[in-house]
Amino acid sequence: MRTTLTTILGASTLAAATLWLPGAAAARSYTVDLAHTGVTFQVRHLFTYVDGRFKTFDGTIEFDPAHPEQTKITGKIDVGSIDTNVAKRDDHLRSVDFFNVAEHPTITFESTKVTDIDRKANTAKVHGNLTIRGVTKPVVLDAGFLGEATDPWGNKKAGFSAETQINRKDFGLNWNQTLEAGGVLVGDEVKIRVNVEADVKE
Repeated sequence: MRTTLTTILGASTLAAATLWLPGAAAARSYTVDLAHTGVTFQVRHLFTYVDGRFKTFDGTIEFDPAHPEQTKITGKIDVGSIDTNVAKRDDHLRSVDFFNVAEHPTITFESTKVTDIDRKANTAKVHGNLTIRGVTKPVVLDAGFLGEATDPWGNKKAGFSAETQINRKDFGLNWNQTLEAGGVLVGDEVKIRVNVEADVKE
């Protein structure tokens, strides 16, 4: 995801820096906290951009700060939960013109490798396979580890972020309309952002 990564201030930043040092922590499993995680996208419409999100999803992360190259990520999105704040448009996106939710109800991602690790910035590139509308293509996420901390209720939490850009037509999302003055109604490039707050599994 071509990323602008959030900087965590105070104790979380210190925790992040410490956790990326070799031998500082063992591998851990994390599950996505749905209430504090966002899966969003942006695509051009005419002259401006439309923002949308998916409201239902889940995922797991296997992460060892001492060996970030071994990170493994899986995710699944309920496409029917798409929300662009316009019900009629959302229904169209669910139809055969776009996602064809009746036949392809989920979007999935599974990581394959991690490269370009920057321990100082806590960033890396996560490579993986993205499946949309039954079509699987390789993608690269610009990802970041934002730190680990305990919330006021004693729950251990961690933060991750990722961003990428895809061409929707690579996944069979081909619908468009030609404008009277030339050009088309909907852009091909889709920016995707994921900001994750995850629960640490003991």
